[in-house]
Amino acid sequence: MKAKVNGIDVHYTVSGSGPWVVMSHSLACDLRMWEAQVALLAKDYRVLCFDTRGHGQSDAPAGEYTLDLLADDAKALLDVLGISACHWVGLSMGGMIGQVFALRHPAMVQSLVLADTTSRYPPEAKALWDSRIATATAKGMEPLVEGTLSRWFTAGFRTAHPEIVEPVATMIRNTPVPGYIGCCHAIPRINVTDRLKEIASRAMVIVGDQDFGTPVAMAQEIHDALPGSELVIIPSAAHLSNLEQPAAFNQALSGFLARHR
Repeated sequence: MKAKVNGIDVHYTVSGSGPWVVMSHSLACDLRMWEAQVALLAKDYRVLCFDTRGHGQSDAPAGEYTLDLLADDAKALLDVLGISACHWVGLSMGGMIGQVFALRHPAMVQSLVLADTTSRYPPEAKALWDSRIATATAKGMEPLVEGTLSRWFTAGFRTAHPEIVEPVATMIRNTPVPGYIGCCHAIPRINVTDRLKEIASRAMVIVGDQDFGTPVAMAQEIHDALPGSELVIIPSAAHLSNLEQPAAFNQALSGFLARHR
């Protein structure tokens, strides 16, 4: 399904019935990365997944995006669907959008799950993101595929589970270049650590113990700054912990939601 929100068409799916759970995906993925979680949660919740601006089947306008803009897209989508409150689950970029969304619309967030994400990057990280923008601009997404997969999954998992890794490779490859670039401008600008104390909703921070893109130290920083939050470190998982260790991820996620629904 698609909805016209905030000036663009946003693709989304709704599954199940019950309290609303909103799921926000990583950079260079789309809503399909949540399939294993949706299959579980749709038994007890009404699950909204959406393709972020610039990704999947949503529009990908050119230009620099901001996390405020991406959070406003989500707010507009929730308004169209008549959702006044939800449990937000975001991974990587989706977790960054979730933090900004919770700060901008606190009454709408019943609980917050932030997986493999950060609340700020050091200034020197900008050069890395500028390099990715330059590569995508000059050569498209293909040169970014292998390096991204090596950060997102452990080496052993990549070898043992091509049936999971290859669909992710396809998502990366098919991400519209303007959308990837737009989000690469937004991501390194996140700087909300000092404001996380304003978030009153219950929260859980999840991180793979081998996530080197948004490592355990970044998760710990969010946990320390976010009052009353829980921290779950998933063994033998890199950046896409929901795909690499779905049983552990799902156990943590479903248990948290059950306690706070």
